Amino acid sequence: MYEDIKREIVEWLKAIVFALIFALLIRGFIFEPMIVPSGSMIPTIQINDRILVNKFTYRFNAPDYNDIVVFKFPDDPKQTFVKRLIGKGGDVIEIKDNVLYRNGEPIQEPYLNGEMYSDFGPYKVPEEHYFMLGDNRNNSKDSRFWENKYVSKEQIIGKATYRIWPINRIGKLK
Repeated sequence: MYEDIKREIVEWLKAIVFALIFALLIRGFIFEPMIVPSGSMIPTIQINDRILVNKFTYRFNAPDYNDIVVFKFPDDPKQTFVKRLIGKGGDVIEIKDNVLYRNGEPIQEPYLNGEMYSDFGPYKVPEEHYFMLGDNRNNSKDSRFWENKYVSKEQIIGKATYRIWPINRIGKLK
């Protein structure tokens, strides 16, 4: 009887260890949940929304315009930011008269939280770097204000793909 109990405990411990290793692998390489603490992405992402970050997709595909990207803050890599990708290497970004221009072309931005208050740029994005802006432009610490204005490929953690909390707003992020 003592051997049966011992064997059962060992089996449970094996299952728990396997589950922990599996969970750590998934979190480290595929998906990671995050809480968004600021309002810089309102209305797309609200304060304290829980999002799921896909860490796998950018291993095979480069980030694209309008992706919501999670990355290490260029001025302080201990901090993690979430912003919308606006410019890629070689692009010229400018904001004037409340309109965003990429390479001289006006960009439609239906996700914005109101008109922008100030002009910016033009700035040319270096190769293999990205220019990021929050959807809540008048209340966002983004590429316009950083000392190191651009996010390198190495600083990118992943793509914010789903809101997983609160339950009444669960869904794909756009």
